[in-house]
Amino acid sequence: MLELKDLTAGYGGGAVLRGVDLKVERGSITCIVGPNGAGKSTVFRAVSGLIEIMGGSILVDGIPIEGFTPAQIIQAGVAQVPQSNGLFPALTVRENVLMGAYLIRRQRSLVKERYERVVALYPVVRERAGDKAGNLSGGQRRMVEFARALMLDPKLVLLDEPSVGLDPKVLAQVREAITTMHQAGKTIVIVEQNVRFGFSVSSVGIVMEGGRVLMQAPAKELLANPELATLFFGGTVEAPASTDDEEPILSP
Repeated sequence: MLELKDLTAGYGGGAVLRGVDLKVERGSITCIVGPNGAGKSTVFRAVSGLIEIMGGSILVDGIPIEGFTPAQIIQAGVAQVPQSNGLFPALTVRENVLMGAYLIRRQRSLVKERYERVVALYPVVRERAGDKAGNLSGGQRRMVEFARALMLDPKLVLLDEPSVGLDPKVLAQVREAITTMHQAGKTIVIVEQNVRFGFSVSSVGIVMEGGRVLMQAPAKELLANPELATLFFGGTVEAPASTDDEEPILSP
């Protein structure tokens, strides 16, 4: 589905990603983790066409997209949900969701069909349709952001730190919302600082450091790897005991 081959990319001529190789299989949920400055979010910016590609390639379904504009990348089936504050607080929930259909706005019947589809996935969109987005809780905002991203029926969805700023109870709701998206047939890539949350919802984990991929393995294996935890996260990463409550990710 998504493949990066020897990708070098960055800002203003300076490379942040240095020969990144990674592969995301169709139908998977893959989580990218690593210390600050590892290049995790830069991978998303590169895939979305937002930064300079200096070398290597980005393939979606075998098609190179590194020369595409951001609009062309969206049309190729890639949608990104930003880290936080991605909604327009003064607009209603419905208006925010419909903004995701901007590229198909003239196809009214298709827009209506897509809207009904995302409402079925995330009922909060219908329940709060006329409310200002700024009045939603953090978890509700995430679901509206997910719904907006699905309005273009993407093949691949990039979620940039979906857990950021959310309390443990809300994280369970967001985990369920990601699972709902996956069950709707989407391939998902997550960038996360919250290692436990990211790996608990994912099937595959990728660890980055210094603009390179260090390892890619089943998420459960990485979550249980004490050497990895000590090296990059300063402690032991513990497997989640429950989907209802979130404890601190690391133990000293």
